[in-house]
Amino acid sequence: MKHGNHDGTGVDRHLHDPLQDRLIPLEPLDLNRVRSIDDLVRAMAKTAFTGRQLGEAADVLEAMARDKDCFVVMTLAGAMTVAKQGLIIAELIDRGVVNAIVSTGALMAHGLVEATGRAHFRYNPDVSDTELYEQGYNRVYDTLEPEKNLDDVEQVMFHVLEDWDPNEVLCSYKLNRQIGEHLSKNAKGQRGILKSAFEKGVPVFVPAFTDSELGLDVALSNRLREGSGRHKLRFDPFEDLEHFASTLLRQKRLGIFTIGGGVPRNWSQQFGPFIELRHRRMGENVPLKRYHYGVRICPEPVYWGGLSGSPYSEAISWGKFVPPAEGGRFGEVFVDATVGLPLIVAAVLERLEKNKEIPSEKAIRQKVAVRK
Repeated sequence: MKHGNHDGTGVDRHLHDPLQDRLIPLEPLDLNRVRSIDDLVRAMAKTAFTGRQLGEAADVLEAMARDKDCFVVMTLAGAMTVAKQGLIIAELIDRGVVNAIVSTGALMAHGLVEATGRAHFRYNPDVSDTELYEQGYNRVYDTLEPEKNLDDVEQVMFHVLEDWDPNEVLCSYKLNRQIGEHLSKNAKGQRGILKSAFEKGVPVFVPAFTDSELGLDVALSNRLREGSGRHKLRFDPFEDLEHFASTLLRQKRLGIFTIGGGVPRNWSQQFGPFIELRHRRMGENVPLKRYHYGVRICPEPVYWGGLSGSPYSEAISWGKFVPPAEGGRFGEVFVDATVGLPLIVAAVLERLEKNKEIPSEKAIRQKVAVRK
């Protein structure tokens, strides 16, 4: 007579039935059933490891996009525009999925190159970095940014800064809005992040502004102004902080879509602690707000201890995110963003397009009446 299963410790084990325990079964990824990117990503969600992470992250991004009360902040670090991911970000802005951008300045500068019709090029490993410097080619891993491109960016900045009212204090979101307006007027037929952001009213913040080509252009412009006896332009990063905070305070729910980590991620996430400190230390009557949704694409491992690799669960302890027990929903993918970002975004945009609500006859008649 069999009385039980022994594990070698002398303790009987009761083996459970996974179906009775309501465990979710995995499914083989059958490429014969894949007809679209969305099909592939949904199938990956039913597998394991990074594939499952990617599929689950797409579900969270879709939930953010469908939540009409959710304001989505996208944070950008790394060489995403040099790596030719800029149009994906512009598409998210154009489709109304992303409502604010927080980025490194370098990423916006290299995006300006693309938006003005210039190109980046493949790096030839047979050419040394010393030769590249002498030839005027700046290397970003396997890609080249010609110095001439950055000179063209400086020309855009020159026109924007020359038209700037010296009585108006500079900050990154105001300057990026002006750059976007310049592109909207002068870069016909070209697409870019700042151009889309201007046209859709999406603010673009660069918290570490001086750490960029754009910041250096402002510094050079001020030196020229000073040399010709004109007033220098004043830059105040706290105007960015206050505008970002006031914008998020007006929202019902918040979501964050993070590529990489660095300053853009931390600056965006510190909104929660900033509001809490204003409430606790200064006695301000402000609602305590945290991010409800989060999607993160970054290959940085957690054990280095840096922000780029830290999970959202760690940020809960800082008061930056709503815990899952209270409705928080997060997806984190440990993969190169040039792989994860196109797959996730393409899948979600397919879902949004496929599941658009068909307007009723009454709604169509009302629209026609308004047009008349």
